[in-house]
Amino acid sequence: MNSKFFRNILILFSFCFASLLIANAKKNLPADPNSGNQNPFFEPSSLPFHAIPFDKIKDSDYQPAFDEGMKRQLAEIEKIADNPEPPTFQNTLVALEKSGQTLMRVQLAFNTVSSANTDSVLQKVQQYEAPRLAAHNDAIFLNTKLFERVKTIYNERSHLKLDHESMKLVSYYYNQFVHAGANLSAEDKAKLKKLNEEEATLVAQFDNKLLAGTKAGALVIDNKSELDGLTPAEIDAAAQAADSRGLKGKWLISLQNTTQQPDLKILKDRKVRKELFEASWNRCEHNDANDTRSVIEQIAKIRADKAKLLGYPNYAAWALVNQMAKTPQTVEKFLGGLVPATVASEKKEAEELQAIINKSGKDFKLEPWDWSYYAEKLRKAKYNLDDSEIKPYFVLDNVLEKGIFYEAHELYGLTFKELHDIPVYQKDVRVFEVYDKEGSPLALFYADYFKRDNKSGGAWMDNMVIQSKLLGTKPVVYNVCNFTKPAPGQPALLSYDDVTTMFHEFGHALHGMFASQEYPSLSGTNVPRDFVEFPSQFNEHWALYPKVLEHYALNYKTGKPMPQSLVDKIKKATVFNQGYDFTELLEAADLDMAWHTLPASAPIQNADKFEVASLQKDHLYIPQVPTRYRSSYFLHIWGNGYAAGYYSYLWTEMLDDDAFQWFLDHGGLTRKNGDRFRNMILSRGATEDYSKMFRDFTGHNPQLGPMLENRGLK
Repeated sequence: MNSKFFRNILILFSFCFASLLIANAKKNLPADPNSGNQNPFFEPSSLPFHAIPFDKIKDSDYQPAFDEGMKRQLAEIEKIADNPEPPTFQNTLVALEKSGQTLMRVQLAFNTVSSANTDSVLQKVQQYEAPRLAAHNDAIFLNTKLFERVKTIYNERSHLKLDHESMKLVSYYYNQFVHAGANLSAEDKAKLKKLNEEEATLVAQFDNKLLAGTKAGALVIDNKSELDGLTPAEIDAAAQAADSRGLKGKWLISLQNTTQQPDLKILKDRKVRKELFEASWNRCEHNDANDTRSVIEQIAKIRADKAKLLGYPNYAAWALVNQMAKTPQTVEKFLGGLVPATVASEKKEAEELQAIINKSGKDFKLEPWDWSYYAEKLRKAKYNLDDSEIKPYFVLDNVLEKGIFYEAHELYGLTFKELHDIPVYQKDVRVFEVYDKEGSPLALFYADYFKRDNKSGGAWMDNMVIQSKLLGTKPVVYNVCNFTKPAPGQPALLSYDDVTTMFHEFGHALHGMFASQEYPSLSGTNVPRDFVEFPSQFNEHWALYPKVLEHYALNYKTGKPMPQSLVDKIKKATVFNQGYDFTELLEAADLDMAWHTLPASAPIQNADKFEVASLQKDHLYIPQVPTRYRSSYFLHIWGNGYAAGYYSYLWTEMLDDDAFQWFLDHGGLTRKNGDRFRNMILSRGATEDYSKMFRDFTGHNPQLGPMLENRGLK
């Protein structure tokens, strides 16, 4: 349900923070003998939609393309800043929008492969480029002459007779420069540059350690009997995963990005469940090369120091200025208002699970590795619902083509055609051309759904090409997930959670596909974190919508639709265990805010002690309900753009539940409703005030009621 998402990219210059890059930057790369003019990044792609020519790109192409891209953009920036003519919207801001195209091409391609299909060569490129990209970003946003031109235009904006989007671009650039430190003294700019470089190196180092630690943390099973509870297909997949690592005759359970692991609800052996939970919980805390704790402790300190330098009491205060919530106090009040009902519900659930344990004759206290297992038993008892009963109806290809694509057609008129002549970065990736309601080409969509050891955990959407009328580009977007790949000849069967993940990520994809902006900096999903999850979480609602569900939930053996009795059980079960689910989300959001409201005067923290103390302070330290992400593997906030922003999943859940209620009140799945949502929300990019957009669509300010009802907490 949650995505890795925030796409690991911020449009144009801001993407240069290099949040995904893995770095220590102490080793130089050898010169590339084939880097000359044949480098595929030096000219725009000739493929349809300017799709990335992965078949022509070698690992050795990235580093020279990064270096050349930065060189070209800095030359463009110097030309803009040194222009002897008075600053105008065209010769300054439009020129900025057009700059950096070579760097943009390599960055977007590199973000794709470094997160979804990395290797040791790419990691060396990452090691080299991370601090250079941070310095490049500072060379733009801390350029005094350039900022003076931007500020002049901003001060004169009321007299420029600009259209609405152009006026928005003026404010966007001015705010970006100020937020990045353009108003600082020369001495403070030098300090900020050093902090930015240090942060980029550490953030990327964290990402590298996490990927390695998650891979190393996979649980190796020696005895097949210990897998009791898994289906034969799941056992075969575990054997195949072990074989892929040279572990013949063994079974491997890989870790997903969250604390709780899917197999914990079905493994019958309590000892194995404990081992799997602890492998997840301790994945990056073994005092080895993959231990992330000292890295995140340093990142938190650097961010606090940066905030002080920029004139803010803490990093969260700086980070939230351009978000819907605006201040840490607003976020803390929002989260605090959810705690009482959520924790009360969690306690009732814990009592029910302990009663099941006691009734079965077992003599132990409910632990984190027991919760999912006994919750599944309770779910079966309450709703007579079993995952093995559900999965045969959720075949991945059907969910995509007969569910997600069908919903997109019914709401927005979209059609999809699979292409087999567009190069991909890995053989499992599928590509579709997307056609708009009148039949015109709209976008390309790539789908990459199966887990790999060299793929980051979680699920996300990103752009390979960003839509812009100014640049003449249409969107190329992709979805990535981490579903277990079935053994050869077997269908890919999904859990209901997997299904909602697919709908979620495609909601992001729609947001990107419907981008209709002149300027790339304002295009598509380049919106605040506490708004960007609104379209994706809204799209989840269609997974169980009757007209959609009956179209894709077909038994892979019989072809028959899911019986209504089973549908009813799934719907009733959606409010099951919500105290637990909501608590682990609240804990993660609270932990994020705790790290990022540290003042610069605070010493470097001990990660484990700080985590416990922070959760205890806010009455969210509940041992049997561990936080969804422990600090040591909380990729969202350390390496993925969600620092002081994890609350946004809950904030936007409030928005999406409220908006979906509007749909239900106005006829549900209709083209009229879909077109209205597209025109007023999905296609607006960063051109409007987000609170106003929501009010204009629903007719009121966001309300908590629909969310609490949807969660069964009201």
